[in-house]
Amino acid sequence: MSVHISSAQTTVDSVKTTTWRDYYEITKPRVVALLVLTALVGMCLSTPGAIPWQVLIPSIVGIGFLSSAAAAINHIVDERIDSVMGRTHNRPVATGRLDPRNAALFAMLLAVSGFAMLYSLVNPLTAWLTFAGLVGYSFVYTMYLKRATPQNITIGGLAGAIPPLLGWTAVTNEIHANALLLVLLIFTWTPPHFWALAIHRKDDYAKVNIPMLPVTHGVNFTKTQILLYTVLLFVVGLLPYLVGMSNWLYLIGAAILNIIFFVYAWKLKFNADENTAMDTFKFSIIHLMVLFIVLLVDHYLLPIK
Repeated sequence: MSVHISSAQTTVDSVKTTTWRDYYEITKPRVVALLVLTALVGMCLSTPGAIPWQVLIPSIVGIGFLSSAAAAINHIVDERIDSVMGRTHNRPVATGRLDPRNAALFAMLLAVSGFAMLYSLVNPLTAWLTFAGLVGYSFVYTMYLKRATPQNITIGGLAGAIPPLLGWTAVTNEIHANALLLVLLIFTWTPPHFWALAIHRKDDYAKVNIPMLPVTHGVNFTKTQILLYTVLLFVVGLLPYLVGMSNWLYLIGAAILNIIFFVYAWKLKFNADENTAMDTFKFSIIHLMVLFIVLLVDHYLLPIK
């Protein structure tokens, strides 16, 4: 009888400790905000004029909902490893503050709502592409690639790179080469961004047997890859200007941002201290955010004739 009461009390306590902030946290709001920003830039660059609010609002909300659902599924799937890793051990599902079943229902509600909004108020192409991104990140990457290969983030990064394409198709209902170029930008940016964090958290990943590149190939090899990818990113970053998609303001902004990223990667490779990997990771987030803002400003201040 006492065991039954104790179990019931534990359940009650668990319910009491679950708050709206726990649901909010599992959506990874800062990550989703960056994804939505890139989607918004994709929308704006797809047309010379203003975006009708009837398209803008359901597109942003729908993409945001499905991205949040993917993040929530990631929390559920990674419950065990999150509870062991220092960076993630305090996440709501990992600590038990949020029951995985409730988190799954919440993710399902977000996904269904977001898909229905995009399908009915935007267009089916955007709805299905966004859903494909959810499947790619939540299942293909999180459930399989993350645990199967050190190239997990290189391959799986495609799912996180598609928001500009989603924004573009939301307005035009077509897949355009310029939209794919925006996808390529984020796809190239993702490995050096994430591998810098993986270096900082190498021991955590090793502890839970996740084959991140620093674990399987060593930190020095990973630093070399980061440096090479920043060179590749510099080249890819020139393409929007070279193909006539953007003007000189973007060219200058992209060059400055990519040179700074390269300097961080150079320091990480040849003169690193204990904070360099995390500093590189933090700058990479600023890099992508500012790069897409510059794309947006360039589009409106210096429109291509």
